Amino acid sequence: MDALVRQHLEHSIQTKQALLERCVSDIVQTGKRLASALEQGGKVLLCGNGGSAADAQHIAAELVVRYRGQVQRRALPAIALTVDPSLMTAGGNDIGFEHVFARAVEALGRRGDILVAISTSGKSENVRRAAEQARMQGVAVIGLLGCDGGPIAALCDDAVIVPSTVTAHIQECHITIGHIWCSIIEAQLFPEIVTAAGLDAL
Repeated sequence: MDALVRQHLEHSIQTKQALLERCVSDIVQTGKRLASALEQGGKVLLCGNGGSAADAQHIAAELVVRYRGQVQRRALPAIALTVDPSLMTAGGNDIGFEHVFARAVEALGRRGDILVAISTSGKSENVRRAAEQARMQGVAVIGLLGCDGGPIAALCDDAVIVPSTVTAHIQECHITIGHIWCSIIEAQLFPEIVTAAGLDAL
């Protein structure tokens, strides 16, 4: 069992090292884009399946409630499109599961908002359709992806593509990226509060 644990941690570290070497500018660019949208009165919509659905909820909670306890700032508008069982089951039953996120974007998305499309493979059909719908409505799309980005990458205005094909390690990087985004957003929108709390930007 020790060998199993060591192997997982070593591979996870290697993936994060690759992320550090290849994706810093993408993480900064997407984080600033999210901050600017929120600063200008937009909101963040997030969607994904399985572990990516959990990441969508996690990031939304950090924005609405707070990321760091020392930063006492106003709530930021973020909605995980995965959290309403009635919407998900009605959509799955009546219009097909591949359409559930697109339907939510149609209802909630407005120009100036951003959709965070989360998919470890870049191939999730319902996330892809949500990105298509967002583009039709003038909602910017940021991809949080893995592998080669898949077909979703082509629909994104910006993306962070984790350089791995291992779902678990991609997901581990995705939530790390989400946390970094929260730090960037707080630093850009609430610099005085961050400084007063004695914190660095990250």
